Formats: sequence, structure tokens, C-alpha cells
Amino acid sequence: MSPKLIHFAQRALLLTAIFFAPLSLPAQIWIEYVPSEPPKSLPVLIDSNTASFWKDGRLHTYSSTSHPVLNVFDKDFQVLSSTPIRVDSERHFPMWIESVWKDGAGKLYAWYHHEVVNLCPGSNYTSPEIGAMVSTDGGLSFHDLGVVLRSGDPVNCSAQNGYFATGHGDFSVIVDESKEWVYFLFGSYGGDVSGQGIAMARMPIEYLDQPVGAVWKYFNGGWSEPGLSGRNSPIFPAGVSWAERNTDAFWGPSVHWNTYLQAYIVLMNRSCCDTDWPQEGVYITINPDLNDPTGWTEPFKVVDGGDWYPWFQGAEEGETSSRAGQRTHLFLRQTSEWDILFRLSTELPQPEDPVDGEQGVEPPPPPNWFRIPGSEKLTKPGALFTGFSQTQK
Repeated sequence: MSPKLIHFAQRALLLTAIFFAPLSLPAQIWIEYVPSEPPKSLPVLIDSNTASFWKDGRLHTYSSTSHPVLNVFDKDFQVLSSTPIRVDSERHFPMWIESVWKDGAGKLYAWYHHEVVNLCPGSNYTSPEIGAMVSTDGGLSFHDLGVVLRSGDPVNCSAQNGYFATGHGDFSVIVDESKEWVYFLFGSYGGDVSGQGIAMARMPIEYLDQPVGAVWKYFNGGWSEPGLSGRNSPIFPAGVSWAERNTDAFWGPSVHWNTYLQAYIVLMNRSCCDTDWPQEGVYITINPDLNDPTGWTEPFKVVDGGDWYPWFQGAEEGETSSRAGQRTHLFLRQTSEWDILFRLSTELPQPEDPVDGEQGVEPPPPPNWFRIPGSEKLTKPGALFTGFSQTQK
């Protein structure tokens, strides 16, 4: 599928009623679409969420098509080298690296999607699971720490989604700003539809080197179910089961901490409504506190159709796919034709000066700005979100 960003005219027709409301209504976070200059097309094969980090002043990313490759880029996103990684065990191949985190000592922790094969005779159905690795040589070779998230749901060889018979996968991982917890956002594909969709889990950061058995899934209001075969309560439940031909569900969450908004931002795909995961669109959701899985904003479509595996790459040197600022490159797989700038209500055009005592005229929002629905709740008393109050002072 070729990426297709919603053109401004199309967005105006689809979204005017929602987003061009009077400015007196709550309207806290906005996004602005800006054409990438120049557009970017990475000459790598991407088949999963993209993990990036910086080393020796160079941007490093992993691209995966069952065996991860470490790519090194210059400042203009030109590839300087591409090297297949080495792992001290082959028991979790095929493997896709989907998230990384580098600690202060230079150790690189990576989390991978592994697919268990040969489950359903006569089909290629697999069951994904999520594991952890660590590298001490800058991400070229890894020690496999083992699987940390696995579904406890039975294999369903009659599932109609075209790929998975059950499992947990298509995920991203982030260390919270307090450096206390490692959070997982992942797709849950098996069992009853009530457990399917995008789910969350977490692990105390002190277990980075011994993660097996230390991850706990969010279930019924608490982090109470084991990562290995425990139950989960999706934060974005599937509308129609992955077992059905007309699946309707979000999947593939890619999370980053946004230093400008002081909040966590997730991009995710929506598959609807046929087998083989047709791409309905790419959506965004925001939450200032990962410890509150109920705090995500209503998913807002930023791309109509498009391609799988959307991700933000911070536009400034040192920024990554898991930490970015106000301006971000919006990638669909390996292609970025648009940047997104995150905006606050205080940046909107202000009313004109009143004339002869009359009230000033409120100008409309710029035509390429769109409000994130539900973002006004992030400023409620007691919320951890502080970006707006600091800006408005």
C-alpha cells in the first residue's frame, strides 16, 4: 500500500465540524502539518516499529524483516552503513527489534517481536511474543535475555486476520521520565474479543538485566497479571475480533515522550474491515501519565489509509523515535513526506484589537492546524501534565 496523507482540502471536508469550532471551546493541543523539506525515503526495508538511538554523533536505527539490521545515518538521512546484528542465541528467530533504550553507561537494551511458527498445519499462521536483549558494543551484538510477554490464549487456527492465530506483538517500549518503570504497549490478538486490542504492561527498571517474570500486565484497573500468559485489559479494545474476517482494531502502537508537550504520544494503525490487515488509517493519542492507562485521549486520525508502521522521529539532533520535541518527522515505514508540529492553544491567532468599543474578531485557526479531541482534559486539576500552565504564565 502506498502512503496517502489526508490532503488539506479532504481534511477540511471531513473534519471542519469537529475542529473548526469556536475558540471559546476547550482546545488545548493542536497539530500542524508541514511538508517535509526535503521528503525523506530511507533505503531500508521496514517491517515493524522503528527503534532509533544516537551514538558518536550519528543516528542509528534498526530495520527488521525477520533478522534485524543496524543502520547508521548522516544528518541528511543518508545511509552510511547497514549491518546485520548478532545474537548469542537463535532460539527467538525470526526476530524484529521494535524498541531500544540506552542507559547512562552506554548499555543498549532492545526489545524484540518473535513469531512462533508451525502452529497450524497447512497455514503460515504464527503466534508473536515479546522478548528482551542487551548490547554492550553499541547495538551490533546482543545477549538474549528471554521472552517477557506472552499470551495465555489458545491457538486459533481458524482466525481470519491472515497472520496470527493468537499472541502479543507489534509493540513499543519506553522508560518513563522518572526512570522508575519500563512500559510496554502491545497488540493482543488472541482469546475473547474483550482481551483484544492495544494493551499495556510494565516492569520496574531495576529488572532490566533480569526481565523474565518481572513484567506485569494491566488488567481490571491494576498491574496485576503476569507478563507470561496473564490476562490483560486493552486500553483500546478491538471493535471486531481478530478472529473474524471483518476485524476492526487498532494495532502497532509506537510511543514517544514529547519534551515540548511533556506528555507521551502514541501513533497506531487501524485495521478495518477485511482479512489481511487492510489499513484504514493512522491515529494519534496522548497521555501525560503512563501509570494511568485510562488517561489516553480519543484516537484522532492523522493519516487516511496510508501504510503500516507509522513512527515519529524527532527533527533535532539527539532526538529519537522514543524522545522528540515540538517538530517531528512523520514516517510511514521508511517514507516521510510530512512533518508534524505540536501546538498549544496559546499559539493560535489572537483576536484583533477592538474598534470603537466593539469586541475583537476571533480569527479562524490556520487551515493546516487540527485540534486533538479530548486534550483539554490533560489540564484538569491534579494531572501531571504541566506544559500548558507553564506556557500560559
